[in-house]
Amino acid sequence: MNKIRAAITGVAGAVPDYILTNDELSRMVDTSDEWIMTRIGIKERRIIRESGVGSSEIGAKAVRELLAKTGTKPEEIDLLVCATVTPDMQFPANGNVISDKIGIRNAFSFDINAGCSGFLYALSIAARYVELGKCKKAVVVGAEKMSSIVDYQDRTTCPIFGDGAGAVLLEPTTEEVGIFDEILQSDGVGRVHLHQKAGGSVKPASHETVDAREHYIYQEGQAVFKWAVSKMADVAVEVMQRNNITPENLAWLVPHQANMRIIEAVAKRMGISPEQVMINIQKYGNTTAATLPLCLWEWEPRLKKGDNIILATFGAGFTWGAMYLKWAYDGK
Repeated sequence: MNKIRAAITGVAGAVPDYILTNDELSRMVDTSDEWIMTRIGIKERRIIRESGVGSSEIGAKAVRELLAKTGTKPEEIDLLVCATVTPDMQFPANGNVISDKIGIRNAFSFDINAGCSGFLYALSIAARYVELGKCKKAVVVGAEKMSSIVDYQDRTTCPIFGDGAGAVLLEPTTEEVGIFDEILQSDGVGRVHLHQKAGGSVKPASHETVDAREHYIYQEGQAVFKWAVSKMADVAVEVMQRNNITPENLAWLVPHQANMRIIEAVAKRMGISPEQVMINIQKYGNTTAATLPLCLWEWEPRLKKGDNIILATFGAGFTWGAMYLKWAYDGK
């Protein structure tokens, strides 16, 4: 009997309409288009501006498009996993909220918070359920409203992040496609370099924490940069080596979209050309758990069945990982 693998059989994405450009940002904080492009590589990012709209709304939009594209009914979904660091509320889970908005009633759903690595972690978990025969159809969605935790007075972090969502459908297959291998790792020592100071159980929200602007992203950029370059490259290269993937037979690297210099360094370590790397950071910025599926969504028309693809990511925690898969269908 052939091995059952989990294969991505559809992908969709959603981004807000409003575009926050570097020029507009430079009127809000002491920065410039040249400074941002040189150090990060971001030209613009999408922002949710409507009052009372959270990350579940854009996540639901991506899932709704996914079901429509794949001809899947809500009642056919067995599992929905949402990767996010910006859920609508502390509880219930964003996965529950998205399922309710879509009309998914026969599935169990929950959230994964692994920083920017959240989508890859969630994809791994959902794949296990599919491979074990527990689920026929699973949805993994990365949905973020990063603008809700960005301090637009902090020139070091506010240019980096944007809002967006991406979703994939996972189904079982016995063909030689789907998810073949992965390496997922973490090291909690990194928590001091990238976190949100207040709002959790250690330091609950108070007038003092709000006044001190402690409910926003805190990042020590240099430390994060060094870890990201090293760890993303390490796992991506290891996945290549143990699956006999060479630069010549790798179709695409799908890297987390955090910083152009990180992406370029990882690609160089892997020995691949810029033409093999999916990059949309200049348009969307760092959408945290949504960057990987947004790349797949944009490149879907260019993907071919059997393409060797490596996804690589790094996030708060620190968390990082790489996954090797063969694409399961010809893009349309």
